[in-house]
Amino acid sequence: MSSTVLAITEQVDGKFKNISFEAISAGAKIAGTTGATLIAAVIGADVEGIAEKAADFGAEKILVVDHDGLKDGLSDSFTHAAAQLIEKCDPSVVVMGATSLGKDIAARLSARLNAPLAMDCVDVHVDGDQVVATRPMYGGKVLADVGLSGKPAIVAIRPRAIEAAASPGAGEIEKVDIQLGEATLELVEKHLETGKIELTEADVVVTGGRGMGGDDYSIVEALANALDGAVGASRSAVDEGWRPVADQVGQTGKVVAPNLYIACGVSGAIQHLAGMASSRVVVAINKDPEAPIFSKCDFGIVGDLFEVVPALTAEIEKLKG
Repeated sequence: MSSTVLAITEQVDGKFKNISFEAISAGAKIAGTTGATLIAAVIGADVEGIAEKAADFGAEKILVVDHDGLKDGLSDSFTHAAAQLIEKCDPSVVVMGATSLGKDIAARLSARLNAPLAMDCVDVHVDGDQVVATRPMYGGKVLADVGLSGKPAIVAIRPRAIEAAASPGAGEIEKVDIQLGEATLELVEKHLETGKIELTEADVVVTGGRGMGGDDYSIVEALANALDGAVGASRSAVDEGWRPVADQVGQTGKVVAPNLYIACGVSGAIQHLAGMASSRVVVAINKDPEAPIFSKCDFGIVGDLFEVVPALTAEIEKLKG
């Protein structure tokens, strides 16, 4: 096995996403087992100033690609950059986050380099000379250990599945010049919701389902605000047009793994459970005592969510003073 592990980070507007530190920590776990050197890649525009933070989680070396052509965050440009970094450091393992951008880049790199890929992994380790990734299958019903044969082995880890563990590394920074070439994708328009916590990065997620009965999510939003959390929605709520697709939690939406997940008026269809099964603590609020969600929760409240949720919010705000 090569003596190098490469962790590809992700940032937005000059700030690292939490998944970046989780990817570096996953890389540090592999490097610690094999004695390899852990290299972190920081790719984007105007990112040189944040690069040193990668050292806080174990990066011995940090490769920085700071290029104006990467400011739009387009996957083909990032793939060009990542491929050149891989060629430069010849890693045996490449670790990145299984975010929307990360999944796109991982798949493109796998095709371009003819490299093995394990997507949406919750763990990774080395068995002999082989990288073994653990990933959910069949809607989260089982966890499968997948052996990756070939080089580099590309592993995209699920956000919040692996703890970002502080472990200071040398953090030697090297700026790398690359040739982006011609991009096939073009940014047409960008819409950013400021002040909103991203679902996959949130410590607390409060989700409203069909039981909300309409697009008035004010009580769910109030509870989420009280807990400094994010607001999610079930697919049925999104299909009804009550919430945007970006808020959808589930197998066909976003996979979340917060410390606390509160399901309000969510029945608990298997597709939804697949998107939140890795949550540390699950609280279900539903007036139907037979709702499937109650078989998967840690704490259940049978009652009218329009009475229970505001009462919870009031108590939390009282405790916060």
